Amino acid sequence: MNLSSAQVGSVAGIGLAAGLLGGLAGIGGSLVMIPALGLTLGFSDGRRQEQHLYMAAAMVVNVVVAASATRQHARRGAIDRTLVVGILPWLAGFNVIGVLLSNLFDGRSLKLALAGFIAFYCVYQLVLLFRRIPDFSREQERGTPKNLAFIGAGAGLVAGLLGLGGGVLMVPMLQLLARLGIRRAVACSAAAMSISAVFASIAKLSSLPSLGLSVWDAITIAAVMTPGALIGAPIGARLAHVLPLPAVRASVSVLLLIAAARVAGLL
Repeated sequence: MNLSSAQVGSVAGIGLAAGLLGGLAGIGGSLVMIPALGLTLGFSDGRRQEQHLYMAAAMVVNVVVAASATRQHARRGAIDRTLVVGILPWLAGFNVIGVLLSNLFDGRSLKLALAGFIAFYCVYQLVLLFRRIPDFSREQERGTPKNLAFIGAGAGLVAGLLGLGGGVLMVPMLQLLARLGIRRAVACSAAAMSISAVFASIAKLSSLPSLGLSVWDAITIAAVMTPGALIGAPIGARLAHVLPLPAVRASVSVLLLIAAARVAGLL
């Protein structure tokens, strides 16, 4: 894949937007990167097999972004190693299983599945404007091995199947099922994902040749997106402490709903 100068600029902008919105609204970068790449770089035929390529590129970027976030959380002493160890084997294992399952579907099916997931996620975020998840205390936590295994397996399977990092599912599941406070949930998610995403991205990259796609193309796209994502994420995180977060999340959710409709061919 030979990217034109205009395409390089657009793909770099996608990385910046993914990092910025991810840090600002707490969403996974893949929710922005994968549909935006499809809309920008397009598809060669009706099967939309390039969806697999865009998934692989986004998963590579997720490794770098999650590692950067983990370092920030570690500096603040926010990472609980017991929680990470409890969730990591399940997250990593089912992440890879999800990737292998994704290779059984054509790109068009995965594209529509991602659009449906984005729509569900956005509606969920809009509901949270009226019914917020309590910020549980340490004494209220239920981070049992069984709960962590279920959360890791569920988040890992869906993330691997759709090309997501996993945090977009893990954080709310850790809040609702393990009753972790939001900061501990985010730190645990980032730390576990920084390792599991490595296995998932390797699995996805190694499968591209069997799908008629180039590993080098995915790495090239990821390399163009990564600098912007690394720049945008900390800026978005700082803005999150200044701007009214409920209004920001509502605005981002509406934009993502429009993007999901575009991806599904409804607009």
